[in-house]
Amino acid sequence: MMLLASGVNFGFKASVSHMAGISCGFWVMLVAVGFGLTQVFDWLPWLYQVMKWSGVIYLAYLAYKISQSTDAALQHSEASQPKPLGFWAAAAFQWVNPKAIVMAITYYSTYVPNGRGSWVILLTATIFAVINFPCVGSWALLGQHLRRFLSDTPKRRIFNYFMGLLLLVSIFPVFFAAP
Repeated sequence: MMLLASGVNFGFKASVSHMAGISCGFWVMLVAVGFGLTQVFDWLPWLYQVMKWSGVIYLAYLAYKISQSTDAALQHSEASQPKPLGFWAAAAFQWVNPKAIVMAITYYSTYVPNGRGSWVILLTATIFAVINFPCVGSWALLGQHLRRFLSDTPKRRIFNYFMGLLLLVSIFPVFFAAP
């Protein structure tokens, strides 16, 4: 949803650093999980909770920013125009993204044999990142194509409110998940 909104509001080309940040940040997280971050969570279970709730707060903040981005994104002044999420912010977000964390832990605990070598961790993380980039890019590309349909302020405002709301709704499963 974030990349779809970014594609609509800023275009595909401006969203590439956001896409690259997601892929690289997820790669780093997969490597860290593969090399033992899950053991850190076993030793310090509160750290997982801190990361999870940081992610919830950040997602709520991003939902608000998406819902409010219409007016500034349509202004003609370059100085006041907002920018899409950058590389480092998108990469760092993967570290507090509950879905990404759970996916990484589930992948290694379910599909990778115990006693795996370092090369397996690096290879699979790289495969994930390579596949991830065009997948997340498809959302930004879809947003780019929706731009012409959302070129006037009222339509874009409705779209951004809806995208912000959907992002906010995506947080709710965290409240019902086991601790």
